[in-house]
Amino acid sequence: MAPRLFACFGKSRDASSSSADANNSSGGGKSNVTDASAEEQRRGGAVMVELFSSQGCKTSPEAELLVSRLGRGDFNLEVPVTLLVFHVDIWDYMGWKDPYGSTLCTVRQKAYVEALKLDTMFTPQIVVQGATQFVGNDEEALLAAIADAHRFPSPTFQATFEQPTTDFLQVTLSGALRTKIDKDGADVMVALYESGLVTDCPAGENKGRVLSNDYVVRKLEKLCTVKDISAKKTVSGTVNFSLWEGFNSSKCGIAIFVQDSSHKILGSQTIQFPNNI
Repeated sequence: MAPRLFACFGKSRDASSSSADANNSSGGGKSNVTDASAEEQRRGGAVMVELFSSQGCKTSPEAELLVSRLGRGDFNLEVPVTLLVFHVDIWDYMGWKDPYGSTLCTVRQKAYVEALKLDTMFTPQIVVQGATQFVGNDEEALLAAIADAHRFPSPTFQATFEQPTTDFLQVTLSGALRTKIDKDGADVMVALYESGLVTDCPAGENKGRVLSNDYVVRKLEKLCTVKDISAKKTVSGTVNFSLWEGFNSSKCGIAIFVQDSSHKILGSQTIQFPNNI
């Protein structure tokens, strides 16, 4: 592993920390409009938690369970969270090719390695608000990072979903970022994620295990780049997603997040799919 500068960590290995449904619908058929929940807005902005994981890493399943428990509300947090799990492809050579692993996810993790000035790329890794990172199965570190995270107001995007064919989804978004963006700019990103995934793993480091995965990012697109805009200015755009075989909207959602050039998260929002997509 050392020559590749990759590592698969458990809690016994130490990685240093770095700091730096209220749905509204209209129309019929395959078109719907969904807004952010009133409860999320009332409680303040969500903290974004990203897990970089792999079915080829022996210690990743424990981190996946931790994120799933977070999503179920097992920890009774006072802070809302936006959860995304990125499956990297760096362990695909170890005997099991992660069906959800992608180079796109690996590139995103590498960007954090550079931004947070880390020496090693490892799994499982959690990054909170793009600013703090640690080994992904460390429950204590996770809860502390969420509690200590700098929070920004959640955006107020409203989403219109169009599915003209079974293998194509169009999402049009319009709303305010609720955070002022300066001349350095920021990207507004949209992730399409899926939960309730179950995989029998017949090979690799997790041979013989049944792996459960939630909040797995299946697609990630940029809505737009913004510069020098006020917190109240309306931002609009459309993203297109190609869908996979077996797409089930009841298991999916979208997460919208604002990320600056240093990879800090400036706000995030989760929107569930309407019933008839």
